[in-house]
Amino acid sequence: MDIKAILMGLAFAAMWSSAFTSARVIVEYAPPLSALALRFFISGLLGVMIAFALGQSAKLTPRQWTGVLIFGLCQNALYLGLNFVAMQTVPASLAAIIASTMPLLVALVGWVVFGTKVRPLGLAGLVAGVIGVALIMGARLQGGVDPFGLLLCVIGVVSLTVATLAVMGAASGGNVLMIVGLQMLVGATILAGPALMLEDWVVTWNWQLIVAFVYTTLIPGLAATWVWFMLVGRIGAVKASTFHFLNPFLGVAIAALLLGEAIGVLDIIGVVIIAGGILAVQLSKQPVAP
Repeated sequence: MDIKAILMGLAFAAMWSSAFTSARVIVEYAPPLSALALRFFISGLLGVMIAFALGQSAKLTPRQWTGVLIFGLCQNALYLGLNFVAMQTVPASLAAIIASTMPLLVALVGWVVFGTKVRPLGLAGLVAGVIGVALIMGARLQGGVDPFGLLLCVIGVVSLTVATLAVMGAASGGNVLMIVGLQMLVGATILAGPALMLEDWVVTWNWQLIVAFVYTTLIPGLAATWVWFMLVGRIGAVKASTFHFLNPFLGVAIAALLLGEAIGVLDIIGVVIIAGGILAVQLSKQPVAP
């Protein structure tokens, strides 16, 4: 792994983890589904326009179109939509921790459902991940976290896991930024209906909302997704996924720093165990040296 790939991975992890803090700010002042649909619409248009300016084509392969539709539904509409709704009552740090377990769920489903061979190190990582999540969930439930919001976060990460398993390799073949833009437009289209039916457009305009919305639209929304696809194209999905082990740390740290969210001892222990589990699972997927 070269230095450019390492910097790309670190940048992706930081941008991905910061999204929960900025989303928590947005839902405090604006209806969650409406704000998210608008964010996807703007990010998608920008992505498509920049892609056209770079000479990329909207003529995608059938596999790429499958990836656009599945990611638009499962990642954007379900995963992020449910998280935005949940973060009206759930702390950003907890939402980030739950979402960061996605690599563990991908490995678990691959092992249980598809019969993917998992090495002992990977099995140890899965066990560690379950223990870490149990510690955090137990502590947060005793502390009075909203069970419904917690359930939405769990359903959201399951949706993201399904999307990840369904479209592995769908970004190959070029037109990366076009794919990113189109899957965001799909997400905006799907979310528009529920937003119009279920929400009133009541917004408390202030600088915090504006900064959080612009940041979320451009950085986690567009830049992080583009960097991720480029990173996967550069070093492959297995090596790129190793950077996910940073997400629990960064998600909790950013929420504590910018929002002042309280972090307990069990949270810290759980985050360390989950991060170690994610790293173990990803390292177990690396090819064995001859």
